[in-house]
Amino acid sequence: MTEQMLLKGIVPPLITPLKDRDTLDVEGLERLIEHMIGGGIHGLFALGTTGEGPSLGYRLRAEVIHQVCRQVNGRIPVVVGITDTAFVESVKLSRIAAEAGADGVVLSTPYYFPAGQTELAEYVRKLVPELALPVMLYNMPSLTKVWFEIETLHRLAGLERVVGVKDSSGDMDYYSKLCNLQSERPDWSFLIGPEEKLIASILMGGHGGVNGGANVLPHLFVEAYEAAVAGDAARCEMLQQRIEAFGEIYRIGKYPSRFIKATKCAASILGLCDDFMAEPFNRFYPQDREKVKIIFEKLGIISCSKTRSPGLCD
Repeated sequence: MTEQMLLKGIVPPLITPLKDRDTLDVEGLERLIEHMIGGGIHGLFALGTTGEGPSLGYRLRAEVIHQVCRQVNGRIPVVVGITDTAFVESVKLSRIAAEAGADGVVLSTPYYFPAGQTELAEYVRKLVPELALPVMLYNMPSLTKVWFEIETLHRLAGLERVVGVKDSSGDMDYYSKLCNLQSERPDWSFLIGPEEKLIASILMGGHGGVNGGANVLPHLFVEAYEAAVAGDAARCEMLQQRIEAFGEIYRIGKYPSRFIKATKCAASILGLCDDFMAEPFNRFYPQDREKVKIIFEKLGIISCSKTRSPGLCD
């Protein structure tokens, strides 16, 4: 990814398949990546929120970066999450990503100690020149407690190595203002996280989605992106309904971790990879896993006879 390139389309936030707390499910990772590339995705985002990046040890993060870049082998752009509580660790991760062959890095606001907007802008100004790759900023206020406020992004627009913004706030008024930054930086990419807002975001001028569901149903999200770009209203409506129906898996469970649990569970049901969760979280219990299967059956993703015990489908 060059510093002038627009990162467009569906760039899934890759789940990190694990066998235990510090062991990567390498075979599962390979199947998962091939499944998504075969589904037409346009890029891959490793070590993001859906990838449980902050919960993984640094050795394991480095392994994930190298395995992903090796498997992708230049077929699509790879960007890597480097957000950390320590400035120097973000720099180190960016260097590992560059050495492995990644195309860019993704930086959110530092978590734990909330930064003021003046502090945040200064932090980014100091950090970006130290990073080994182009940088996409990542607005994730629900988890980091701090927004990349629009005025702050105006102040950061002069940094040439920043190539865009990924927004997971779910605030479409904010996203609209974000897209207006194209008047200052027509070379920036604007990507959205919440998958049910993908189509609406593209119609507002966005460039695509970093949608966790694309780990599982890449074709669905690629088709939705293409329909939105083409302005095919009827197809957009049909695909929106299917995205929302798939999104019922995220309503299972009551904790925020349910979004990652549901995605990993769904991938494991399809036989792609293990669904072990980075601690302190646990995978879905059997009763919740069964609920995901029922949703899949309704959508025609899997058949009842293949996934459930005799009598449960009656």
